[in-house]
Amino acid sequence: MKKIIPGLIILFICNSSTAQPVLVKSETGNPKSEIMPGAERVEVYLPYLKGKSVAVFANQTSVVNGIHLVDTLISRGINIVKIFSPEHGFRGTADAGEHVTDAKDKKTGVPIVSLYGDHRKPTAADFKGVDILIFDIQDVGVRFYTYISSLQYYLEAALENHKPLLILDRPNPNGFYVDGPVLDMKYKSFIGMQPVPIVYGMTIGEYGLMLAGENMLSAAANTINAYNITTQPTADTPFHVTVIKCKNYDHNSKYVLPVMPSPNLKTMQSIYLYPSTCFIEGTVMSEGRGTEAPFQIFGHPSLPKKLYAFTPKPNEGAKSSKCFYQLCYGWYIKGTNEEILKTLNKKIQLKYIIEAYKLFPGKDSFFLKNNFISKLAGNDIFQQQIKTGKTAAVIKKSWEPGLNAFKKIRKKYLLYKDFE
Repeated sequence: MKKIIPGLIILFICNSSTAQPVLVKSETGNPKSEIMPGAERVEVYLPYLKGKSVAVFANQTSVVNGIHLVDTLISRGINIVKIFSPEHGFRGTADAGEHVTDAKDKKTGVPIVSLYGDHRKPTAADFKGVDILIFDIQDVGVRFYTYISSLQYYLEAALENHKPLLILDRPNPNGFYVDGPVLDMKYKSFIGMQPVPIVYGMTIGEYGLMLAGENMLSAAANTINAYNITTQPTADTPFHVTVIKCKNYDHNSKYVLPVMPSPNLKTMQSIYLYPSTCFIEGTVMSEGRGTEAPFQIFGHPSLPKKLYAFTPKPNEGAKSSKCFYQLCYGWYIKGTNEEILKTLNKKIQLKYIIEAYKLFPGKDSFFLKNNFISKLAGNDIFQQQIKTGKTAAVIKKSWEPGLNAFKKIRKKYLLYKDFE
């Protein structure tokens, strides 16, 4: 056993397990692959937690064989003293962007600290009385989905406050390709904090390794930046960051999520389409919030009436949004998982926003005035490319230099067999 040098970040990739894998089923109920998320490999990481006061960053996706991680650990005798929650809250019902307040979990009585309310990064006071941290959130592998931003702040706070952190890795449902413009840091925000493409093809654990390995964290956290996966800490040996790997997953896997990751990603089809249709959020059009299929349904009252008709209305997770109670015309992209995947062809499809712009009568009012489209795209040229009629091929060509540079960085931090 190598000695751990005080003050260094130890990134240990745990890969052993005596537990049996969980069978992930396709939408027809037939076995597709045996994939076990890190959280389900309880016997691997339980020794790190025994006798400790534990804080868990979690939401409704943090399940172990259908039972919430917090309930699972408490039933195993683990002392959970605090829960941290991301955008949409601990139970996952808050609107996108909705301010979420601190609370107490009704089932367990454990206090909940919202990291999508008064502050997004844990403070030293938040960590008072905590010995060890856990991060377990199901990501969807898209840059503007805010859980990777929450991971960054949580990781920074863990290192700055010298709290060991377990990242329980989960499969990336969009982890089988890389595409999109790389973020220009001029447009850094909570929906894009790092120079990565829209679809980055990494699990949450791999992404965390990259944040640390590439010194993408705060100045204080980056001082604890030795990247070392050879040291294997035990339950009695201190560490800084440990990733508990998924079992039987690789970057060709098509993982079907067992739990809806957020209120407006209701189906696997919407998760696959999200990198392509989320651009609609930067326009005056409805992206389908308040319908049965957000990000599959999108449109506007002023589009041609021959298109698909729908009327968005408030519901849980979409209490207010664009075009509510207005009859809209647009698109409903239907199909099985396999049909949607075939349509996308492992690429971000720009045809949806290009066609919508062509058909929209008031070109000057198509994009929101707050320039949100540039935050989504991560640059200041995408909007102009659409306005000037650039083809999808030309726009994608402009992404290539950034994508090629990112892919070289990405390769260094992969924990699983890649798709290429």
